[in-house]
Amino acid sequence: MKDPIKEPVTDPILEARRYVENARKTLNDNGKLDVETHHYRDRKYVRAAGHYLWSGVLIALEAVFHLKTARHKRIHVEEYKQAATQRDKKLLCWINDGYEVMHLNMGYDGILSKPSCDDGFRLANSIIDRCALLLQSQGVALG
Repeated sequence: MKDPIKEPVTDPILEARRYVENARKTLNDNGKLDVETHHYRDRKYVRAAGHYLWSGVLIALEAVFHLKTARHKRIHVEEYKQAATQRDKKLLCWINDGYEVMHLNMGYDGILSKPSCDDGFRLANSIIDRCALLLQSQGVALG
């Protein structure tokens, strides 16, 4: 049986979009949105959605930048930022904002504001779309 952690994803953009959809489903099904205040009531699901979003973004970024690190060590966000600095300034701006919104505000702080969470989704989609364009410019066929 293949180990999904060790095996590369055949279509990283499709996989990244699946993570975004999982985040959306998590918030819609469980976030308990108060339509009057535009705030979610359950921080747990906002955090989960933020982690899903950021994980999806990392899958797309890894496909573009092919950053490698020692076994069992994480690639630090600064390495993605440095790679984006050399390749695409617009992507760098989105990575900076996305890290703040998806990873820190949603994933760790569990910010309850729906507009802030919506911004996380917008940024995730922008980063993934940009990565898809960069992969196509590299001649990578996407499904």
